[in-house]
Amino acid sequence: MPPPTSEAPKKEFVHPKAKHAKKQAIRDAYAIEPISAFYIFLGANLIAALFAPIQDCDETFNYWEPTHYLSHGYGLQTWEYSPDYAIRNWLYVALHAIVGNIRRLLPHSNKVAEFYFVRCVLAFICALSQTLMWRAICLALNPRIGLFFIVALVFSPGNFHSSTAYLPSSFAMYMAMLGAAAFMNWRGGLKTSMAMFYFAIGGVLGWPFAAALCAPFLLEEVFFALVGDKDRFFEAAHRVVRGVVAAGLLVFGDMLVNTFFYRKVEIASWNIVKYNIFSKTGGPELYGTEPWDFYFKNLTLNFNIWFVLALFSLPILLLQKLLSKSAETFQTGFRTVVFLTPFYMWLAIFSLQPHKEERFMYPAYPFLALNAALAIHTLLAAFGNADPKSLVGKIPAKLKLGVVALGLLFSMAIGLARIYGLYTAYSAPLSIYKPLFEVGGEGDTVCFGKDWYRFPSSYFLPRDMHAKFIRSEFRGLLPGEFSEAGTGFGLFSGTWLPTSGLNDRNEEDPGKYVDPKTCVFLVDTQFPEQQKGLDWKAPPNEPDFVADTEHWEIVKCEKFMDPASTSFLARALWLPDWEIIPEKFRRKWGRHCLLKRKQ
Repeated sequence: MPPPTSEAPKKEFVHPKAKHAKKQAIRDAYAIEPISAFYIFLGANLIAALFAPIQDCDETFNYWEPTHYLSHGYGLQTWEYSPDYAIRNWLYVALHAIVGNIRRLLPHSNKVAEFYFVRCVLAFICALSQTLMWRAICLALNPRIGLFFIVALVFSPGNFHSSTAYLPSSFAMYMAMLGAAAFMNWRGGLKTSMAMFYFAIGGVLGWPFAAALCAPFLLEEVFFALVGDKDRFFEAAHRVVRGVVAAGLLVFGDMLVNTFFYRKVEIASWNIVKYNIFSKTGGPELYGTEPWDFYFKNLTLNFNIWFVLALFSLPILLLQKLLSKSAETFQTGFRTVVFLTPFYMWLAIFSLQPHKEERFMYPAYPFLALNAALAIHTLLAAFGNADPKSLVGKIPAKLKLGVVALGLLFSMAIGLARIYGLYTAYSAPLSIYKPLFEVGGEGDTVCFGKDWYRFPSSYFLPRDMHAKFIRSEFRGLLPGEFSEAGTGFGLFSGTWLPTSGLNDRNEEDPGKYVDPKTCVFLVDTQFPEQQKGLDWKAPPNEPDFVADTEHWEIVKCEKFMDPASTSFLARALWLPDWEIIPEKFRRKWGRHCLLKRKQ
């Protein structure tokens, strides 16, 4: 009898339809309804609208104050709104003033209610934009990537800052999401013209530099047009031309609105570019410069592990393509690289600029979340390999699931700790002015010295109560006031009448100060930890008004974190003031106070 032959076991045949069904089942497991995604985004944004401190004094003086002027007839004016410079867009401000005025038509209206109503509307617009981009990600890539996109945004301090900030960079972020969604979603045909128009709205009404984010998508359109046939080329050219024409009409309409307010022909978006790039008087560097790694540190704080994933998303994708035998087409792979490009491009451009501010990164936040979501999706695909011959396949599935879940939970916890820490540390300026509506009188003044940049806006002051400045150690240019000339000068005369004491060189104007003796109320911050040393002495122009009980009485004080006396860890994250926490890691507190002059 011949010896038995050893044959290799035959590989089990899996029908292609079964493979497709399995993939579809995996996709369905991560799919959620669009309305559910919208409610998740809206919930996170409404929390920001109600509780987020104002991060940047530009938001107050360059946007809330002009809006207050349009709605209530007075407000503080920065040099950017002087008709001599005209680098701020009145159409953008007017749209927000209209929203605030709608609130005035509703019951129980007051200026504080207008402030929060505008914020809630911004939360709604942001949530809608986020949902549309999420939907495009699910359709163009994968529902699991869409799910991680949601998690990366709603649990990030970056979204807490940016989603409802009244800043052009936040508005540009909304439009960038709508534009990206239109570019990414090819179902029903290419939407290049619409996408270009969204980016144009963000650039013209908001921040002109943000329009550059559409460059990778336009290059994708050009590339596929060039490698396609003649018909495809002419179709692409037609779409691009329509987008350019729509953008041109938008610029023209915006110019008409600014011409009405400035009483001369002005294209504010071009004036912004001209000042920031071609200025001969110093440009944005006058307001401070930062090292190249500023945004790397800032994004780590605001997105923790998601920023790291976003930073390595392209290498991870390329490595996955090299190591796996994917049936993915060239078009799909190329499109994925295009989707990853905007974040890298934006980070590189602004890291090279000397003047850096956190808000400059806002338009790229959704693309950071997209990069991070795609990176973790790729890693999970490799980590979830069940082949027993591979090293990863030998790890128990439950252990792998536990590691991933713990990592995500840790990231969420860090994000929430920072969000809560920011709220508890810096929310005092939004809460100390309420007594003014009871103890303040018409024509009273509220003065600001060293705390001028913490003023949340005239929306927190009763009707006809004005904010004034007293001298401090600050030597830059403070805002002036919009002219309150009568209607004989024309509608909104403060937007076009000549101004004095405003310049684009950040040079101090002594005419902006009033005598402290004329102040009925005053806002001051006291930091006891800084005053403990025997050699401590208040600066000449910044006395401790809170301690001056001979001339001032406290109306209301709220806790305010002392950043100079608090360790980095306690500044970065919320840490409880428990006894088990070492003293050096606890937050140190001052108090932010509203004072009233004694009679």
